[in-house]
Amino acid sequence: MRDKHTLRAWREGFLGRAIYKLKEINNRYNIIKKGNKVLDLGCYPGSWVQYLLDTNCEVWGIDVKEVKNLKFKFINKDVYDDSIFEKLDNNFDVIVSDLAPKTTGIKDLDQERSLDLCYRALEIAKKVLKKNGNLLVKIFDNNRLDEYVKEVKNNFSYVKIFKPKVSKKRSKEIYIIAKSKQNL
Repeated sequence: MRDKHTLRAWREGFLGRAIYKLKEINNRYNIIKKGNKVLDLGCYPGSWVQYLLDTNCEVWGIDVKEVKNLKFKFINKDVYDDSIFEKLDNNFDVIVSDLAPKTTGIKDLDQERSLDLCYRALEIAKKVLKKNGNLLVKIFDNNRLDEYVKEVKNNFSYVKIFKPKVSKKRSKEIYIIAKSKQNL
């Protein structure tokens, strides 16, 4: 059964319910501003791209699944493919990551894969995010969360953990908001 946010997204013409998570996060933390150059990691199905385009951002996206019918710069690759760096410059204002692994149902394995994607998002941010840029990363709460947050804090001036109200209550997903990247 679809929840009210999924139905609302469909009625409003959005490609997924995740748009409301990004809206809530941005309304609260102001990580994305009009005119920003934004890289969306794991951009399929495209609801975050829709929000970013509506915010008048220059949008780039990377995913293994193609996002159709939206006007943005799309790279059809896996985020682990280092050839993505040939297509990206190092002047993004914001990176958003809604990356999620294919789940197996094995809790420890799924959490580890999610954490690996978060570290990859941080690695990409270190290479292509401007000084003072912002990073938003979805992560599934796990026993190594503190370790990841510590690593993010080593690279950003402000770091906050946040669970949007739109997230399903039973979901372990939370978001790391990291502002003002430091060039170390």
